Amino acid sequence: MGTSLADVTLYLGQGFLTSLKLFSLTLVMALPLGLLFSVLSMSKVKIVKAVMKVIIWAIRGTPLMLQIFVVFYGPGLMGWHTPEGYRFNAALIAFVINYACYFSEIYRGGIESIPRGQYEAGQVLGMTKKQIFFKVVLLQVIKRIVPPMSNEIITLVKDTSLANTIGIAEIIFNGRKYSKMAGLVWPLFYTGVFYLVFVGILTLIFNYLEKKLSYFEV
Repeated sequence: MGTSLADVTLYLGQGFLTSLKLFSLTLVMALPLGLLFSVLSMSKVKIVKAVMKVIIWAIRGTPLMLQIFVVFYGPGLMGWHTPEGYRFNAALIAFVINYACYFSEIYRGGIESIPRGQYEAGQVLGMTKKQIFFKVVLLQVIKRIVPPMSNEIITLVKDTSLANTIGIAEIIFNGRKYSKMAGLVWPLFYTGVFYLVFVGILTLIFNYLEKKLSYFEV
């Protein structure tokens, strides 16, 4: 096994692609699901609102690692057969539900922060609820949720490392494996470079978005 920087980078890069896949799929699914959770948590139907609040409270109040274990080992403990490739899917399900709950609270905070008078002003102008939401409220909500949303998304990058607890070959898993096989420690610590670069890129993107939305004072 080669121990050059190029060899280690290539090997860790394979694991990083798995981390990136988990990150991307979680984001694509959790963002819209979080909005749905947010709407349900603000529902005028008390039972729907109460159930959604309890679910969000339970998910946010327990460790993501524990949720991964529940989703992965739960079906087997109940005697259910899990299909091939379920290992990755189990991690994805746990990540999506977990982050959807966190995103839902950010959405809710953004929506509820908009003064009621703006809705009323739109109605006076003869706008429909849909027009008020998309033309008056949405941009203000986006402006307000970008900072907290960016923090959660950056946390998601690092949380993908938890997938290695159920044997998914993400970058930390590959780093540990390579260090053990080669008898070296530095490849494991070298995984941090991948995270730093990726988080740096995301930070630049979010800073750009905040500047683009800065014209819209709220």
